[in-house]
Amino acid sequence: MNGLSEIMRPTALFWTASYVTLIVVVNWLFSIVPLVEMGGGDKWPPVALLVGFVFIARDFAQRAIGHWVLAAMAIAAVLSYFMANPFIAYASVAAFAISELADWLVYSFTKRPFAQRILLSSLLASPIDSIVFLGILGILSAPGVLAMTASKLVGALIVWYLVRGRMEIKPAA
Repeated sequence: MNGLSEIMRPTALFWTASYVTLIVVVNWLFSIVPLVEMGGGDKWPPVALLVGFVFIARDFAQRAIGHWVLAAMAIAAVLSYFMANPFIAYASVAAFAISELADWLVYSFTKRPFAQRILLSSLLASPIDSIVFLGILGILSAPGVLAMTASKLVGALIVWYLVRGRMEIKPAA
């Protein structure tokens, strides 16, 4: 990473802005989209279908700006708090912070090809995010975690499938 000029590249700005925007939009949607009853008192947030794309956007943003992605994560957390229901935002930001740090660790320290890092980091981060989010909301259940995790992994699997055959480009960090 050669400093500010690398961070300000159009590709870096695009992925970073996409990442921050996705977090804020998903948190806002969690505030307005009702939970779906799954039976037996278990609930599933349909917005979880979009969360998998947040993990992927973070991988692309980190590829473009390196460890500066942690600053983008913090900015998204602050914006989310002010743009969503504070309780939902708290639950979501806590879940994102913990799971995104796990995602960041896997992405940063595994030296696997980019497509594999997308898949591995999402496989770890998705269930962590689900457990923390549903736990804070007070609706933690095994079926809820499984449904939410599966929803998030759909996006990761789609992107992994599309990226896996492409030529690998050396990541920023």
